[in-house]
Amino acid sequence: MSRFLLALCILAAVVSSPSQVHAELEAGTAAIDITPEQWPLAPRGSFFPKPVDSAHDPLHVRCVVLANGDTTLALAVVDSCMVHREQLDPAKAAASEKTGIPVEHMMISSTHTHSAPFANASRGTPQEIAYQEKLIKGITDAIVEAHGKLQPARAGWSGYDLPDEVHNRRWFLQPDKMPLNPFGEIDIVKMNPPASPDVLISPAGPIDPEVSVLYVEDTKGKPLSVFANYALHYVGNTGSQMSADYFGEFARLMPFRLRSVSDDFVAMLSNGTSGDINNIDRVNHTPPREPYEQIRIVAGKTADAAYHAIRQIDEEVTDPKLAMLQREITLKHRIPTADQVERAKNIVKVDEEGEKKLPRLAKAYAERTLSLAKNPETTKVLIQAIRIGDLAICTMPFEVLVEIGLDLKKRSPAADTFVVELANGGYGYLPPPNQHKFGGYETWLGTNKVQEDASVILTDNLLEMLGELFP
Repeated sequence: MSRFLLALCILAAVVSSPSQVHAELEAGTAAIDITPEQWPLAPRGSFFPKPVDSAHDPLHVRCVVLANGDTTLALAVVDSCMVHREQLDPAKAAASEKTGIPVEHMMISSTHTHSAPFANASRGTPQEIAYQEKLIKGITDAIVEAHGKLQPARAGWSGYDLPDEVHNRRWFLQPDKMPLNPFGEIDIVKMNPPASPDVLISPAGPIDPEVSVLYVEDTKGKPLSVFANYALHYVGNTGSQMSADYFGEFARLMPFRLRSVSDDFVAMLSNGTSGDINNIDRVNHTPPREPYEQIRIVAGKTADAAYHAIRQIDEEVTDPKLAMLQREITLKHRIPTADQVERAKNIVKVDEEGEKKLPRLAKAYAERTLSLAKNPETTKVLIQAIRIGDLAICTMPFEVLVEIGLDLKKRSPAADTFVVELANGGYGYLPPPNQHKFGGYETWLGTNKVQEDASVILTDNLLEMLGELFP
């Protein structure tokens, strides 16, 4: 199932004919610590977050910069639930000013760990506002430092399947077992239902088992960077501390998997299209774990898969092409109807006793409904298509349901393709139109904020962009 490529780039010392000189691939890496210094802070990934006052493990911005002649690309991964453009745009602009890398050649994604601080500089406590400043500076510094450490390198890519740890969390249930959703309606599909055979029918979607890897080593053959991608949500079970989740543990483990690594080695794990994928097996019950134990288990298996993927790389080419296209796409917001707004207004007025009589999360979604009613008619989002040799990387700034990523992989003209979600912003969930028909958490108004055919629009644009990159 996996395809692979090894790009070996050699600078040809041909003086008489400049047109014969092959541009040498260069790569630089950086890992900048963005662990909070001021407490308390509330983790981002919860409806009802509780402030914490420490971190179990460090949070980082990890970056690899690739250069080949006139083209330079920066790929960065942030240990955050999601980072919005109001932080990313100034960070990119500052990095571009210091390095000369065009902002449209920078891809910055979030891991989607649910145990990282809230990332929105426009509001918050003094501790949160201070953290936004550290986050923006960390992103800028990572790109600048990686660019400053460029050295001759060679790169390859591959993939290896790890199906054991990915499960589609959207399920068809027995009709009499489906509870009311927050809007007082009955869905066809439920996220994370009870693991009971008399409730479950079947998952409502597929999985993507591939751990995809972009691998870079220096000219001495020492590993310099691993940029991996896996379509799995955060693992969680992090206790009462901040954590980079299994993404951070993967980065910590990879030097041990690869042994003799460069002093500048940096591994990073990006989030694939996993809006409906988690680590909970509803059929084969997982034994109870201590806090962080499951994170270590999943990270270890993912690092093993990356190791096996790297060992598969055996095909060599010279002078790999580097290119990156970016488009800003206008999407329509989902605007609540007058009836939905009126219902929401009534719900937010109820007292604590009245809330107990409502469907679960009714008040939270009433507040989201009223917030959406104030939105402008449209929003603008960034998507990117990247070429590294015969490898394509696509990005979307959403929590993308897995079948969208699988469709892009299947239809891509590149030899192999993977998709990074929550890149260059975070605009909620992105289900395909067929999943909207089933309802469920990922499709609810407020969880999904843009028009129901948005995935089709973004996929069509990305395929056009890939067509330009891979003529």
